[in-house]
Amino acid sequence: MTDACTSTVTFYRLINEGRPPQRADKSGLGLLPTRAARYCHAVTAASGFGWWAFPPMDLTLLWDGADIYWRRPSTDDWMILLPSAQFPGMAERFDDASPAELAGASPPFLTALPEPGMLQIWTGMFARTAPGWSLLTRAPANIPAPGGVSLFEGIVETDRYLGAVFVNLRFTRSHKPVRLRADYPLAQLQPLPRSAYPDLLPAEQWEAFGRCVNRDRDRPFGGYAAVARRRAKAGGSVELAAQTVE
Repeated sequence: MTDACTSTVTFYRLINEGRPPQRADKSGLGLLPTRAARYCHAVTAASGFGWWAFPPMDLTLLWDGADIYWRRPSTDDWMILLPSAQFPGMAERFDDASPAELAGASPPFLTALPEPGMLQIWTGMFARTAPGWSLLTRAPANIPAPGGVSLFEGIVETDRYLGAVFVNLRFTRSHKPVRLRADYPLAQLQPLPRSAYPDLLPAEQWEAFGRCVNRDRDRPFGGYAAVARRRAKAGGSVELAAQTVE
């Protein structure tokens, strides 16, 4: 089903038990300091940029330094990830709804990554962005993170790649349970134009880079500082700085 659709990004939710994606709140769930919420546009703009993604269910995790265990709300039994687990009932629902050639291709809900203490969580969603746009996945902006884990950031070119929206995290403590709540944002999803992260420098910037590279190792130490001082005396002339860096 489609849960959120704009001219830039569309979310498709395959796991219906959790919360749908929600537009991020400028007040940071009401957790921002009062002065920041009232007077700091930079903070509120960052807090409200994008959508929040939530865990599909309440989840308790445990890393013992070697293996990762997880526990559902309805049971006290810990289950080990060897190395992945499906969301309850998802594999059957996926096979019933998908074409025959995609049977068995349901994305795993939890996957223990090869690196120690690292876990991948599926948000239960797919995403598609408009041409030229990608999706940045990151920790929610300006709200406290759950204790015991740290999220990685990732950029996926979802204008050409229709895949599951995952979150990768690292445990920052062992032998103590970590709780992820279904009503608390797990990640913030932000549309990003591909022009904002080019693979290489624009052509006009290579010359400036070349002036800064001491390929022959003949530039004296402190060369940058000397140029900066001359630039300050000249009133901040960019041209002067460019001409004197040799």
